[in-house]
This record gives sequence, C-alpha cells and structure tokens, in this order.
Amino acid sequence: MSTQSNLSQADVLKLLSEPSAENRAEAARKVGTYFTETSPTGAERELAEDIFRALVKDAEVRVRKALSETLKENPSIPADVARTLASDVSEVALPVIEFSSVLTDKDLLDIIGTDDPERQVAVAKRATVSPDIADALAESGDEAVVSTLVGNDGAQIKDATFARVLDKYSGSDAVKTPLAKREKLPLAVAERLVTMVTESLRDHLVTHHELSPSVAADLLLESRERATVSLLTPGTNAPDVLSLVDQLHKNGRLSPTLIIRALCMGDMTFFEAALAKRAGISVANAWQLVHDKGQLGLTKLFDRAEMPAALLHVARIGTAISEEMRLTSGDDRDLFRKVMIERVLTQVDQDLDSDNLDYLIGKLGRKALELRFFQQFWCRYFSAALVVGGYGSFSCF
Repeated sequence: MSTQSNLSQADVLKLLSEPSAENRAEAARKVGTYFTETSPTGAERELAEDIFRALVKDAEVRVRKALSETLKENPSIPADVARTLASDVSEVALPVIEFSSVLTDKDLLDIIGTDDPERQVAVAKRATVSPDIADALAESGDEAVVSTLVGNDGAQIKDATFARVLDKYSGSDAVKTPLAKREKLPLAVAERLVTMVTESLRDHLVTHHELSPSVAADLLLESRERATVSLLTPGTNAPDVLSLVDQLHKNGRLSPTLIIRALCMGDMTFFEAALAKRAGISVANAWQLVHDKGQLGLTKLFDRAEMPAALLHVARIGTAISEEMRLTSGDDRDLFRKVMIERVLTQVDQDLDSDNLDYLIGKLGRKALELRFFQQFWCRYFSAALVVGGYGSFSCF
C-alpha cells in the first residue's frame, strides 16, 4: 500500500492485523499521518476515527505514544480521542496537552486539577494560554510551572495574577528572570520587578518595557553610573552607552524626557549619543552640534532629533555648565547636578513642566526648594520694608 495518501480499508485492516507492537505503532503513525494530510470525509473519516478509538486502548504505550505524536497538532481529531490521550500516562499525554487545540479550557482545568507538575508545565507551554488557565496555573502550580507560564509570551496573564506571582515568588530568580524578559509587561508589574531583580535584568527592563518617566530615568542613570565606574574597575559588566542607546531606541524608549533628565544629572555622554541616534547622525557630528559656540548647532540638532522646543533652553544650560566644568572642575557629576538644577530652578522653571521640575528637585533634594523659598521670602520681605520706608523697591528673582 502507499504510505502517502491513498489509504484504503483493506490497507488499514492489513496494518492492524500485524501482531507486534512495533507494527501497530507504525500503523498508528501512518493512519494519523493520513488523517492529518488528507482530511478525509464521510465513511473514510468515520473509519479513521474508529481506528483511533481502538488504538487509544492499545495495551502498548509505544502504540498510543505514536498516535499521540502524530495527532497532537491536528485540529480535527475527535474531542473524546484528544481527552483520552491527554489523560494517558505522561509520555502519551504530554504532546497532546501541550499542542492540541482540540482541548477546551474545561479540559485544561481538569488537567491542572490533577496536581501533576509535568502536565501543568505542558499546559503552561501551550501556544496560547487563556487568562483563566494562567490564573489556575499560578494558583496551583509549583515554581517550575509558574516559571514556564510567565516565560510564555502566548500566555494571557491578568494583572492580578502577575501580582500574586510576585507575592509568592519574590525570591525566585527562576520566576523573575523569564517574567522580566516577557515581550510585554504591565507598567505596575515592570516597576515592581525593578526592586527585585539583578542589575542586568534592570537594564533589560528599562530598555524593553514601559516604565514611568521617573523610574526609567533612575534606572538609566544607575546603569550609566555603573558604566562610568566600570572604566576604573576591570571585569565589571556594565552596558556600553552606544548599545544602551541602541536598545532604548529600538524599543521606543529613547524619549525626550529621558534624554533631558540624563543631561540634568550630568550624563553628557548619554545626552550626545541619544541625540545622535534620534537624529540619525554620528556621535562625532552630534558632539560638534551640541558644543557649537553659536546657538544654531544645538537648535538644528534638536529639530532633526524631533526634540520638543520647550526643552531647548534646559539643554543649553546643561551644555554651558558642561563646558564650564570641563575647564574648571573636570567630571564632577555631583557638582554638575547641583549647579544644573539650581540654574533650572532659577532660570527656566516656567518653561519646564511640573513633572520634570519635581523630578529634578527630588534628585537635588528638598533643600534646593527650601532654599529657593527662603530666598524668595526674604527678598519679598526686604522689598516690602524698603517700600514702607520710602526707599523704593527692587525686583525679586
């Protein structure tokens, strides 16, 4: 007979009449392959389904396993055959549990309810996992099951399920690592993970997932601080600024807010590399435009990089401070931050949105804000006193 498609009733009966388990297993493979490749109809389909129902009762595991492997991805097999195979011994059941689209969520919940870790892992590996199935796996599965689930981008996981996983496995790298590397994560989950994972995973989170502007900036700056320290510490594994910028840009995370905050924290290297990437020019060319003694270079670079014009004044202050310090103080980042934020507070607070202003104040510490209020208070006090005394007045900053 042909092993391809023209399988007659006589062919099938001949195959099934062979007594050895090996021949019966081969028969199971051939019938399963025929059913998958030809999608028979009518009497031929009924015959094939009857053969499947006979084969799933075969005493030899190898026969049932051969059938399972052949039919696991066929969406047309009878539901009762799929369920029977899925409830068999593990080596027969696992292929069908993992791959068969015939199994319903109810079937999968029954499988999860067996509390068999191997079967639960197979469910967690499926191409698609519904929110209810993911919830059931997270509730009853062990560490290996949950690790498999959160590492499966085809698993639809509810925010509440993520939260429960983080509560239960906050100390498990086996769970946190694949979770951090998911294609998409809710913002709240990503930000909670930030406090739980290694430095390398934090770098992954900032370059691949949505985070609030403040958290993203903090993570970026931590990463860049490590990169700076690594220049003096052999063997330290820190991201190169260009690769970091590439990753951020590739994943849509190289935002104007992130770039300007990095500048305000003293990271000129990142600022220049980020503008170069957004503008599509070399870092060397971006450096020349940033440090142009006139005002045209940075303006044109901002336009090309599609940076908001409202941030241009802040960028000018940052580059001016950088030039001053390059000649006087070297790379004293703490001093840069102090000077930068104080100038922002006194010169451009009306141009800077409140979120960015609050972030910068927070980085400098509340003392900067308290000092400014203190200065304003005494300025107004003395101005009022001068007016009352008939000495005129002067303008407060």
